[in-house]
Amino acid sequence: MVLMESDSELEHGDEAPDFELPGADGETYSLDSFADYDALLVVFTCNHCPYAKAKFDELNYLADAYDDLAVVGINPNDDEDYPDDSFERMQELVADGTIDYTAYLRDERQDVARAYGAVCTPDPFLFENTGDAFELAFHSRIDDAMSPDDEVTDYEMRDAVEALLSGDDIPVEEYPSQGCSIKWTDD
Repeated sequence: MVLMESDSELEHGDEAPDFELPGADGETYSLDSFADYDALLVVFTCNHCPYAKAKFDELNYLADAYDDLAVVGINPNDDEDYPDDSFERMQELVADGTIDYTAYLRDERQDVARAYGAVCTPDPFLFENTGDAFELAFHSRIDDAMSPDDEVTDYEMRDAVEALLSGDDIPVEEYPSQGCSIKWTDD
């Protein structure tokens, strides 16, 4: 496990790179699939990383608590060297309710993770739906528990989502997310 911090080249106001990816629910998703939502939280994540697993419950909470927010997990990890990150395992986690996001998608070719500049799991990107596109509003950690065993004292992404959905400025400082490195197929 290599510990990394998120560091994307996407800047505030940049449009979300489009994608077309299979979901663990058997559907195929693109950005247009979420056009009815006011905000989109794209989180590069996986099944095996302890940092990512520690955020499953909070991401489920966000997906459930905010009707105008789509929470989309994208798993880009190499499943040959990391079989627990397989699409079949993703389907199992969705089927048993461990993961209950709006969608959990597989980025097998890793093109989407590269387009977003994702480097770790979890790596969250919060976008605002402007009517024409999803534009980056916030790229930061999910909460202040930076290790899997830490207790959360500040649910920063909740605050960012609430402000965004209310049309207010996001009152939260951005900090890099921290987690396992994305397991690239060419590493």
